[in-house]
Parts: sequence; structure tokens; C-alpha cells
Amino acid sequence: MKILEVTNVDFSLRHFLLPLMRGLRDRGHEVVGVCAEGPLLDLPRAEGFRIAPVPMARSLNPVAQARALRALVSLMRAEKPDLVHAHMPISGLLARAAARLTGVPRIAYTCHGFLFNQPGPWWRGGLALALERAAGRITDTFLTVSAEEAEDARRLGIHPRATAVLNGRDPARFRPDAEARARLRAELGAGDDDCVVIAVSRLVRHKGFPELLAAMPATPGNCLLWVVGERLPSDHGEDLEPHFARAAEALGPRLRRLGYRHDIPALMAAADLFCLPSHFEGLPMSIIEAMLTGLPVVATDIRGPREQVAAEETGLLVPPATVEPLAAALSRLAADPALRAAMGEAGRARALDRFDEAKVVSRTIALLEGTQRG
Repeated sequence: MKILEVTNVDFSLRHFLLPLMRGLRDRGHEVVGVCAEGPLLDLPRAEGFRIAPVPMARSLNPVAQARALRALVSLMRAEKPDLVHAHMPISGLLARAAARLTGVPRIAYTCHGFLFNQPGPWWRGGLALALERAAGRITDTFLTVSAEEAEDARRLGIHPRATAVLNGRDPARFRPDAEARARLRAELGAGDDDCVVIAVSRLVRHKGFPELLAAMPATPGNCLLWVVGERLPSDHGEDLEPHFARAAEALGPRLRRLGYRHDIPALMAAADLFCLPSHFEGLPMSIIEAMLTGLPVVATDIRGPREQVAAEETGLLVPPATVEPLAAALSRLAADPALRAAMGEAGRARALDRFDEAKVVSRTIALLEGTQRG
């Protein structure tokens, strides 16, 4: 089959879609990536994938979305794909509409998180649900990355056969690594007795950075925070720089901002615990990466993370948008290396069983290849 894998931006294609694209190509399919142009497309292009840039916009601007829809329709008429596999809420809606308009034989969608499950005004949630129901009617195969959202899709009449495929990462890349641990801790100034908390994500409000930065001063003095990531040009919302400025004043050298990095597996191996206090998620890749690396996880008790983290076994869950419970959880693990080690070992075993990239890709491909008109 000729398959178009459609998402919003280069970050999503590189970090979420590329393993699936590789798996589909290995199965003999012709795979074309479709998203907004960006520097992170260098890797898929270097691997020989053809990328068709489309002016996607992560906003509700009707002019921008009309422009993207026209570009998708034009692309699909020219490419004549056998299957369009769409991702992310807005790009997923547009890609499925364009596929229907151009008569693409098969349409699939992977939900990485429903907009109506995100905090916001009631009208936005209602509109998002109505659009999801409309798009679900033209979707042959409806996949989700979390079991809770597959249940939501069935319960709310979005799609009767919504199936959770989960997310996955390669355990050969994300694993405990003593050499990387020693090298990076020395490079970044972390001592043997320090407890390094690592947070890896885009620098946006809903990832819980204000709470994390406010919680850190209440943790033991040997508790360090490494923040890995940056704000994408397409990200919206509150500027986090004032929060980081206050945290830098309070924490001093205990806070390290590392920016966007390509050595995430090594950084994970150098840390002692992982924290992602998000307000909403799909099924975070970063938690899977941390679990495979043998790190205990402190996360919020929301959709996605609570499917990944077994509370009190592989990590700790705290209420979203709160500071004191987060500080208490971080402090508890910072003070107990034996508990961190036990939770990390249990987390790696759980991730190997549930979130192995090869298993997830294989499951997804089987469902895409078996797509039939509903």
C-alpha cells in the first residue's frame, strides 16, 4: 500500500511517528510523511523517507485550517494513497476530511489525546466532542494510545471499535547505562549522593512546570533538577520564563536547563528519578523512556500516566496542579535510594511487558493492514 502518515509538526513526526514509518516500510509499504516543514525532519529524510510539507497550524484559526485542508486535498489527489493514517486532534480531523473528499479507500486515525478531556471552557469541549464524532463516522480504523481514551471513544459514540495500541520505546536505546551515568553526572556537576530529578518535555504550562519549579525548593538540598526540552515555535500559552527565573533564584546550581538534546537515553541513565506533573496527557513517551531506563516516576493521577505508573510500585501519583503533594513525593524518593531502586526495577519490567516499541508497532501495523470499511 501507499500510506500517508499525517501529523501536525516535525517534532511529532520525528518523536512519535518515525518508528511506525520504519515498521511499515519494512513490511513493503510505500510510506510518505506529511506535516509542517521543520528542522527535525532531517532524520527521517536521512533515512530515505519522502516528506511532503503541508502548512499545518496548531491553532483554531479558520483561515490557517482552510489553507491546510486545501493543501491536504491537493496532496492526496496527486499521491492517490491507499491509506491515510492521521494523528493529533486538528491535523487528524483535517487529514480525515481531505481523505474522504478525495476518495481515499481507507482512513485510519490514532488519537494521542482528546481535546475535550483537556481543561478549558465548556464550549470548546463540546465543539471538540462534536467534531470527533463527525470525524469518527468516516474513520475505518480508530486507534488510541491510552486504554481510557479508547473507552471514551466507544462510550461517547465517537467510534464503536476504538482500540488502544499504546505507545512504545526501544528498550535497546533506553536502558540503565553505568558509563553514561558516570560521564554525564561528572559533566553536569551531580555528585554520587545527589538525587537528580529529570523532566523531559516541551516547555509549556500544561506539562506542570510551574508546580514542579515551585515544589523543588521544599525538597532536600541534595535534590537536583535537570530540565530537558524547549518551547516549540507552534506552542501557545503562558510564558514560563518568570517561573524559571524564580526557581533559578531559589535553587541556584540545583537547577540545570539543558535545552533540546539528542542524548535523552544517556541523560535518563544519569538521573535518579523522573517527574512529569502534567495537567493532561495521551500516553507520555517520556514516562516510557524513564521506566525502561529503570527510573521511578513521579507523575499526576490523570489519563495516560495512571495507566503507566503503578502507584507505590513503580512510582508515585499526585493530584494535578498542586505543589505540596508533588514536593512530598519528590522528597520521599530523594531520601530513599533503596525505594528508588526497587521502583525503578519494577518500572523497567512493567515497561518491557507493556511498552516495548516493537510490540506496539507490530500491533499497530496489524490493525492498519486489516483496515476494512466499517
